[in-house]
Amino acid sequence: MGERVKGKTVIITGAGSVGPGMGNGKASAIVYAREGARVMLVDRDLGAAEHTRALIADEGGQSITFRADVSQSSDCRSVIEQCIRTYGRIDILHNNVGIEVAGGIDEISEADWDRMMAVNLKSMFLMCKYAIGPMQQQRSGSIVNISSINAIRTLPALSIAYSVSKAGVIALTREIAVQYASKGIRANAILPGMMNTPMVAASLAQAYGGDVEEMMRQRDALCPTGKQGEPWDTAWLALFLASDEAKYITGAAIVVDGGLTCRV
Repeated sequence: MGERVKGKTVIITGAGSVGPGMGNGKASAIVYAREGARVMLVDRDLGAAEHTRALIADEGGQSITFRADVSQSSDCRSVIEQCIRTYGRIDILHNNVGIEVAGGIDEISEADWDRMMAVNLKSMFLMCKYAIGPMQQQRSGSIVNISSINAIRTLPALSIAYSVSKAGVIALTREIAVQYASKGIRANAILPGMMNTPMVAASLAQAYGGDVEEMMRQRDALCPTGKQGEPWDTAWLALFLASDEAKYITGAAIVVDGGLTCRV
């Protein structure tokens, strides 16, 4: 166990995973707990959040779970209120929740477009909106928003709504960072590249004819390193940005992709 965020309180949305294995949110929650934070695990699937809590408890970490649909304003308010009741403060807000439906503009339905905007972008707007009040009172806080390299690059499996929503996350993060820099609040975005996670397998397999193994092979081959990243790669960057080690970093959009965007 480390001490890089010792004594700090973290809210992390999307703290479970959509299937077996390690997702970005689950890995980040575990890393925060390992480094001494008290973690509030938020997910629409309470069972998934409870699984993350059990992993943290096994290592002696401290966390609680909370069921919420963070695309809904009332649920986001409830998350903040429960965190304040339980821990008294909010030091770090880590917005990880996201969904993806592959397809170009002629393939994505209006309903899927609206759903991805609500889950991927509106949720972060709402969580930031309600967390900023307590952070202002503390005169401190760190926000980490998970975007994607899809925000800045077109990848082989087209996903227009996902890409647009993730580009919005970068703009949202930048505007918050500038507005609240003088109040001790920082906001940064992480742009993961191709990651081997349960969400990827669940969301994109259809674009590869349902062959997950072949999809992963092709995605590995696209990466300069010869393999996709792991959720831990995103988690360790998030920890740095959330910690006091990054006290002069705000408004940044940092790529973690094994060099993929250097050549795409």
